[in-house]
Amino acid sequence: MSAPVELDPLRTRLVALGRPHTAHDVAEAMRAEGRLVTDAVLVETVEALRRHSVGAGPLEPLLRLPGVTDVLVNGPEQVLLDRGAGLEAADVRFGSDAEVRALAQRLAASVGRRLDDASPFVDARLPDGTRLHAVLATVARPGTCLSLRVPARRGLGLDDFVASGAMGPRAAALLRRLVEARLAFLVSGGTGSGKTTLLSALLALVPPGHRIVVAEDSRELDPAHPHVVRLEGRPANAEGAGALGLTELVRQALRMRPDRLVVGEVRGAEICDLLRALNTGHEGGCGTVHANSAEDVPARLEALGALGGLGRAALHAQIASALDVVLHIRRDEAGVRRLAEVHVVVRDERSGLTSTSPAVTFGPGGRSRLGPGSARLERLLDR
Repeated sequence: MSAPVELDPLRTRLVALGRPHTAHDVAEAMRAEGRLVTDAVLVETVEALRRHSVGAGPLEPLLRLPGVTDVLVNGPEQVLLDRGAGLEAADVRFGSDAEVRALAQRLAASVGRRLDDASPFVDARLPDGTRLHAVLATVARPGTCLSLRVPARRGLGLDDFVASGAMGPRAAALLRRLVEARLAFLVSGGTGSGKTTLLSALLALVPPGHRIVVAEDSRELDPAHPHVVRLEGRPANAEGAGALGLTELVRQALRMRPDRLVVGEVRGAEICDLLRALNTGHEGGCGTVHANSAEDVPARLEALGALGGLGRAALHAQIASALDVVLHIRRDEAGVRRLAEVHVVVRDERSGLTSTSPAVTFGPGGRSRLGPGSARLERLLDR
C-alpha cells in the first residue's frame, strides 16, 4: 500500500523544524504543500510518516506476521513474503525506487554500514536479529532489492519438527542418538531449506555440561542451551580495514576449550581449519553447508578446501577422519521443509577419495528406507 501523500516534501519541512513534529506540524506542512487536510487524511499521513521512519518502514507489519521467515522486495512494485509454504505476494507497494533505497540505506546505517553507489550492496544483521541483504538499483533490476530473513521467535525443538511433519518420530530418535554419540556431522541443503533451524534444534540436545562455541559470519544459531559462546564475524569498514572472517573465528574458537565446535555455515577456506580441529580430538563438531544433496557434499567441500590451499588428497583424508554423517534437509515444491536423507561418510580404499553412502532415506509422512550405509551408521552410533 503506497503512502497517502508524497512524503519526501513533508519530511523536508518537518526536519527543518529542528524538533520532533506533532500532528499539527504535519497538517501545516501538508497545507504548505497545497494538500487537502481532512481528519482521515491527516491520521493516515501521520501513520505513514511514522511507519517510514522507524523499524523496517512499510515492511514492519509483514515482519511481525506469524510464521514469516523472509520478506523480499524486488523494486518498488513487488514485495513477497514466505510463511513456510513458498513465496506469496504481499499487499505492500512503494511509491518509487527512491523510497526503497531510502529504507535500505536507513536500515544499513542503523548498524553502521555503508550503502551508496560506491558500495551498492550490504549484508548485515539488524539489532533485533533480522538478517538484511540489500542491493541498490545501480546493480539490480527491476530496482533496489531487499531481503530480510526473520529470526525465529522461539527456538524449535525436534518435537516441533515431528509435529510439523518435517520428520517422523523414528528420524527424531535417530538424531538424538547421533548427538548423544558425539558424531561429527554437517547439515546440508539449499537456501531457505531450514539447515540452521535444524542445527539449532540438535544443539539443544547437547548435555548442559558441555561448552558449545559457535563461529558464524552473522549470528543466526540460537540453540536452547545453557552454555553457548558465540563468535561473530564482521566485514571491513568504509576504509577497507577491520574485517574478521570465519577462518580467524574458528582458530580463536579452538583456544576456548569447546566441547562442541560449531561453524554456522561452511562457505570458504574455514573448512580447512574446521576439519583440522575435528581431527585433533574435538568430537561432536558440526555445521551447515549449501549442497543440492548429501551425495554432493564431498565435492562441495573439495571446492571450498581449494580456497584454503588444501590439496585434493589431503582434503579427502581430512574429511574421512573428521566427518561421520551428513544430514540433508530439503524443501519440497509445496514449500514444506523436511529431513530427506542421512548419509555416512566413506572412503574408497584405492583412490583415497571420500563419498557419502545413504544410511536412511525419509519420505513424506515419516516413511523411511534403509540404505547401504545403515550398518556403518549403527556401528558409529554404538561406538
